[in-house]
Amino acid sequence: MSDDRAVEVARRLVAALLAQEVTEAVLSPGSRSGPLALALYAADEQGLIRLHVRVDEREAGYLALGLAKASGRLTPVITTSGTAVANLHPALLEALHAGVPLLAVTADRPARLRGTGANQTTIQPGMFPGITFTDRITGLAGAVREGGPVHLNVELDEPLVESVSWQFPQNSWSMSAPVSGRTQVLESGPRTVLVAGDGADPALAAVAQQAGWPILAEPSSGLRSAPTSIACGRIVLGGRLIERIERIVSAGHPTLSRPVTNLLTRTNLPTVHVGDASTFPGVPGANVTFADRISVRGSGDESWVRSWIQAGDRIENALLHAEQFVVAKAVWEAATPGLLVLGSSNPIRDVDLVAPVRVPGPRVLANRGLAGIDGTVSTAIGAALTSYGRAIALMGDLTFLHGANGLLMGPIEPRPDLTIVVLNDDGGGIFHTLEQGSPEYSSAFERVFGTPTRTKIDALCAAHGIKHRLVQASQLEGYLSRTPVGIEVLEVQVTRAGRRALQSVVSGLAAV
Repeated sequence: MSDDRAVEVARRLVAALLAQEVTEAVLSPGSRSGPLALALYAADEQGLIRLHVRVDEREAGYLALGLAKASGRLTPVITTSGTAVANLHPALLEALHAGVPLLAVTADRPARLRGTGANQTTIQPGMFPGITFTDRITGLAGAVREGGPVHLNVELDEPLVESVSWQFPQNSWSMSAPVSGRTQVLESGPRTVLVAGDGADPALAAVAQQAGWPILAEPSSGLRSAPTSIACGRIVLGGRLIERIERIVSAGHPTLSRPVTNLLTRTNLPTVHVGDASTFPGVPGANVTFADRISVRGSGDESWVRSWIQAGDRIENALLHAEQFVVAKAVWEAATPGLLVLGSSNPIRDVDLVAPVRVPGPRVLANRGLAGIDGTVSTAIGAALTSYGRAIALMGDLTFLHGANGLLMGPIEPRPDLTIVVLNDDGGGIFHTLEQGSPEYSSAFERVFGTPTRTKIDALCAAHGIKHRLVQASQLEGYLSRTPVGIEVLEVQVTRAGRRALQSVVSGLAAV
C-alpha cells in the first residue's frame, strides 16, 4: 500500500467507510494521518460523515466507542503513527469484550522504515492482540463482518498532502450480517432463573414471561422493564430462594455483582448461556452449555416467579427512603425515557438496587466489557451525540477525573445536550465494601485504596469551558428537571463514611 499515493489511499478509505454505512468518525490530528484528515473533512463538508476531532487519542477512542455502542454502527477512530496508536488500546479492549463495532484506522510509515530510527516509527501491525487486523482497505468489509473491533493499519508515503478535489461515491448497502446459529428449545421447567447481564437479547423478556422465569437484570441488560424482572436481585440471592433453583439461564455479560457471579459458577446446576465463553463470567464447567438463541416449550409455575417478585419488592420498599440512594433514584427517573450512561464502581451498583423494575425506564449503557473507569466521560458524550431526548451520565469522582480529558474539545466540535452527574466522595468508595475495607487494613486504606485527590472539579470544568454546579443530593431532582443546552456537570458531594456499614445492612435484608 505504501506504493500508492497517500491521497488515493485516503480517498479509497472514505469510500470504503461509506460503503459500510459509516455516519460518524473521530479524528486525532497528526502529520502522517494528514491525507486521511483532509479526506474526512471533505466528507464532513459534503454531509456524508459527521467528523469529531479530539487531540487526546485515548479519549478519541472512547468517544468512538460511545458513538458505536449507542448507534450499533461501525465507527472509526483515526490516528497518526507512533504512541498515538497505542493510546487506542483501552477503548479497543473494551470494544473487544463488549462486542462493539469500533474501527481503529492508524496511519503508518512505509514498512521499509520499520526497524530503523525513523521518527515515530514502530511495529504497528499486531499492536493489539486479539483484535482483528488488516492492512488492506479492500479487506475491511470482511474484517468488520463479525461485529467486534477491527484494526486497519495504512502505510502512507510522502507526499502526504496534495491539492486535490475530493469526491466520494454516495451509494451504500446494508452491513447487517445475517442471523446465524440455531435456536435451542428448553422446557419451561425445572425451576429456572434468568440472569441478564450487559447487552442481553431483549427478546428474552418474552421467553421468560412465557416460561415463568424470574429475571435478575443488570441495569445495562435492557431487560429491567421485563414483566418478570425482580428488584434487588443480588440481595434476593442471599435468601432461601436460591436453594430452590434447579436451572440457570444467562445472557449478555453479567459481571456486576459477586452473588450473581457465584451463582453462575456453581457446578451443581445445569446452566445454559446465551452467547459464548467470552461473555460467561468464569470458567465454564461441564454443567454449562452455550446457545445462540433460546425458545421455550410450555408455560411455567406462576408461584415460582411470584415468590421472587415478592421477595424483591419487599427489599426494594425497605430501601426506598435510604438517603444514600437519593442520587441514583433521581438520575434514573430524570433519564426516563431517554439515555442513561453509568460509570463503573458504586454508581451502577446503586442504580442496580433502586432502579424500578417491570416499568419503562431509560436506555442504559455502560462499559461493562472490562468494567474499567477510564473513558466514561467520552463514552457518554459519544452515546449522547447519537441519541434523541434527554441524556444523563452518572459517575463517581475518580471516574470523572480519570476521563476529564473527554471535555477537551474545540469550540466548533459537535456537542450533545448532556448532564454529567458526579457523585463526589473524594476517592474510591467501592473499596470500603470489599475485602480491602476490613478494619485490619485501615492504616493503609486511605493511601492505597481510598486515594483522595482533593481536586477542584469546578475549576477543572471552568478550564474546559463546561458549566458546573455544586448541588445537594436533595436538590438534584429539581436541577435534573430541566434539559441542558450543551454539556453541564452537576457535582454532588457525599461522604464515604458508612459505605461498608450500608453494605452489611442491605445484605441483611434478604434474611428478614
